[in-house]
Amino acid sequence: MHLSEQELRRRHEREELQKMGINPYPSELFDVTATAKDIKDNYDPEQNNYQEVSLAGRLMSRRVMGKASFAELMDSSGRIQIYVSRDDIAPGENKDLYNTVFKKMLDIGDFIGVKGYVFKTQVGETSVHVTELTLLAKSLKPLPIVKREVDENGVEHVYDAFTDPELRYRQRYVDLVVNPEVRDTFIKRTKLVNTMREYLNERGYLEVETPILQPLYGGAAARPFKTHHNTLDMTLYLRIANELYLKRLIVGGFDGVYEFSKDFRNEGMSRFHNPEFTQVELYVAYKDYYWMMDLVEEMVEKVALALHGTTEVQVGENVINFARPWKRFTMFEAIQHFTGIDISEMDEAQLRETATSLGIRLDPNIGKGKIIDEIFGEKCEGQLIQPTFITDYPVEMSPLAKKHRSKEGLVERFEAICNGKEICNSFSELNDPIDQRARFEEQLELGKRGDTEAMVLDEDFLRALEYGMPPTAGLGIGIDRLSMIMTNSQSIQDVLFFPQMKPENN
Repeated sequence: MHLSEQELRRRHEREELQKMGINPYPSELFDVTATAKDIKDNYDPEQNNYQEVSLAGRLMSRRVMGKASFAELMDSSGRIQIYVSRDDIAPGENKDLYNTVFKKMLDIGDFIGVKGYVFKTQVGETSVHVTELTLLAKSLKPLPIVKREVDENGVEHVYDAFTDPELRYRQRYVDLVVNPEVRDTFIKRTKLVNTMREYLNERGYLEVETPILQPLYGGAAARPFKTHHNTLDMTLYLRIANELYLKRLIVGGFDGVYEFSKDFRNEGMSRFHNPEFTQVELYVAYKDYYWMMDLVEEMVEKVALALHGTTEVQVGENVINFARPWKRFTMFEAIQHFTGIDISEMDEAQLRETATSLGIRLDPNIGKGKIIDEIFGEKCEGQLIQPTFITDYPVEMSPLAKKHRSKEGLVERFEAICNGKEICNSFSELNDPIDQRARFEEQLELGKRGDTEAMVLDEDFLRALEYGMPPTAGLGIGIDRLSMIMTNSQSIQDVLFFPQMKPENN
């Protein structure tokens, strides 16, 4: 293992600290009583509050001035200045804690704990006058030094920023330390999930858990990851969706169930796709897809308000307004609107010809439904910036959706498109077991033609439907995609703590 000069020096300091009887990684609890943000928001010099505080965090800067020093401590809430005086932290004859440890053996990135009282400096900066200092963890690798300066107009300038995407995604732990705005993205993501969870709980829907390892994969058109269970000597699959298990619970008598789930699809990677992703799926008995559109509008509007205090969200160059009601197009209407071509009565051969005329390259193995999906994806989806519901899909595209009540050849399905990408998918769920079996068999035929994403036939799910499932509306919302929009992030990797990446070249 090659070590840099700084890394060698820090390892030497670690050894010297141990020789001095100072444990660089002590076990004892350090009782934190305040955070940097608490103090900066609430300190009042007239009340002279915060006279006994205890903080812990990373040492992020230091200005040594003889017998006293100013430094900056960063905890999970932000940064605060600390004032360290030799005679305060080392009141006796032995001044090693200041002269040797603080001045020579502490480095940027080390974790320290400080106790003291809060005051304002002559220039008015809220600071902590340190009376006790403890080393809590020695950092053996130097952090990237990101310099931030505010000019006379109040504009912040950043120098030597840690911006390389590959380094940031591989070393998210460093990214979070030196780029505090990244932490804000993930705090908003958690708030997004919590807002949705609260919304669903308030309506009495039950949060449940379903299997990740499944003997059959289903609920979506995707290729699975495959593994092997040694004890049972059987092949298992990482779930691509949790739909079929949640529907089993509706069969079992629950009126509304939902799950925030990690799902896995063995497909290409891009700034919109990660093989491991998060979605929430919801199933509510006695409802249909029209009702579910209203729920989606209301829930996502609440998310925007919770995160931003307004329904308007800046996403790149666009301002997206999530206020209800959202625009609605049928799929055929959308294609005609953006291409000028009515494909509603076309057969498979005519659709292939139309796609070719539009410059769309098709896999020869895909069927009618996938061709329509390709046309929509290439010519329509990217142009839908404001939240828009696309409804009434061809039956070939939706093997788990109920046939449309009045439109032959279509199903009761919608997707919500925003900023040019799908953020949710919903059906009036198919609950006719005979029709469902026929749809599965059609999928098997597509699989024989070479469609690697065709669904498999699930006999146990069909058996559950034969016991009877009430009319049900189902919904899946991609949490990663929605988080990208709500945090103005350009890549899915920016809203995943640890995105999937190729092995690192050492």
